[in-house]
Amino acid sequence: MKKVVLLVVVASLCALAVAAGDETKESKAADRVEAAAQVLNEIQGTPDKGIPQEVLSNAECVAVVPSMLKGGFIVGAKYGRGLASCRTPKGWSAPAFFVVTGGSFGFQIGGQAVDLVMLVMNKDGMKHLLSSEFALGADASVAAGPVGRHAEGNTDWKMRAEVLTYSRARGLFAGISLNGAVVKQDKDSTREFYGHMVSFPASLQGEVDAPAGANAFLTSLAKWAQEAAK
Repeated sequence: MKKVVLLVVVASLCALAVAAGDETKESKAADRVEAAAQVLNEIQGTPDKGIPQEVLSNAECVAVVPSMLKGGFIVGAKYGRGLASCRTPKGWSAPAFFVVTGGSFGFQIGGQAVDLVMLVMNKDGMKHLLSSEFALGADASVAAGPVGRHAEGNTDWKMRAEVLTYSRARGLFAGISLNGAVVKQDKDSTREFYGHMVSFPASLQGEVDAPAGANAFLTSLAKWAQEAAK
């Protein structure tokens, strides 16, 4: 039985690796920036079903993974490439590119692509993000984020979560638990986008200027963060 499960794990991860490779070829870092902006605009464009204003206005950093891959048979696997930006004294930082990977056991067959949004809610969570690699649920506490225009009735996110996570699939947007997922720097996308290597701290702490290609995502993020702060 153990051998069967092991083979299924390997097969699932191999399939995702192939799919991820195809995604990398077809969707460059700049395309991912545009897609992330579209995800934010679509989610926050329906405020009653989006990220609550109180949550977004308190977030230190916002990360988006457009079309994260999920799939498997009995063993689920996840793989996605995304980008993050953090608040700085000069506004939202230049984007930092990352990869999120993780696995979970459960009875599931087939696969789907989902949009993933992660909000870093405090300085402790931001420290983990700046480390360039951390595990959700182990290094940083993580919880499914509340959904809706307001979140007055739900105070858990204020008290305990360093990272709040959301997913959107087939038009449904909801909080999701990503315990065990690992977030680390996407060095290939970083070099592609900036033309050279840029560290997480350098980009997320405002030490480098954002290229023009980041405007769509940063403009969308600034717009919705400003709306949330009203």
